[in-house]
Amino acid sequence: MDKQRILVVDDEADLREILQFNLESEGYTVDTAPSAEQALKMLSEEYDLILLDVMMDGMSGFKMAEKLRRDMQNSTPIIFLTAKDTENDMLTGFNIGGDDYISKPFSIKEVSARVKAVLKRTGTPESKKIIIDVGEMHIDQSTKCVSIRNSIVPITKKEFEILNMLAQSPGRIYSREDILNKVWNDDSYVLERTVDVHITRLRKKLGDQGKHIVNRSGYGYCIEL
Repeated sequence: MDKQRILVVDDEADLREILQFNLESEGYTVDTAPSAEQALKMLSEEYDLILLDVMMDGMSGFKMAEKLRRDMQNSTPIIFLTAKDTENDMLTGFNIGGDDYISKPFSIKEVSARVKAVLKRTGTPESKKIIIDVGEMHIDQSTKCVSIRNSIVPITKKEFEILNMLAQSPGRIYSREDILNKVWNDDSYVLERTVDVHITRLRKKLGDQGKHIVNRSGYGYCIEL
């Protein structure tokens, strides 16, 4: 069974190290980020849970959560870590899509218990859908591979991320900006035209199955089954 993956986002290096050490001791795979900005760049990888500090230099944890839920349509469970513990702060956290809220200072046992509870509630890796079928394409989210009629299609990481994003919500139209935000995160040097180029290459590699990627003129792209 694959280990569950956790991303710890906190600007306190000592706290990141403590959380990483203890959570890895419990069998999780743990990555860390010192800022929300850095964390967003890491979310092209899939995580089962994010431990997210609220009060950080630069982008706050609340702002990062808003960006994940609203702009990137990312539903990874979030536990907020914060020195704030007022009712209004807790409500803010839950209203923007948080799954739990731990006030500092906290014990490692408390964090461990909350992590286990949220992971149990939101689903284990075995219960997640890891294969998406579109026509004769099989998109494997665990191996990051695409196959057509049992033959692997050699696509790049970015091409996989675009295809996977579209395939998760068939019929939903994603604008070029939506795709840039999700796949390229905050890279301001990437132009919307880049999306068109990648999708053109992707369609060519997919052959006759490329027909499932549809361009809605003036709006963006979607997957049609």
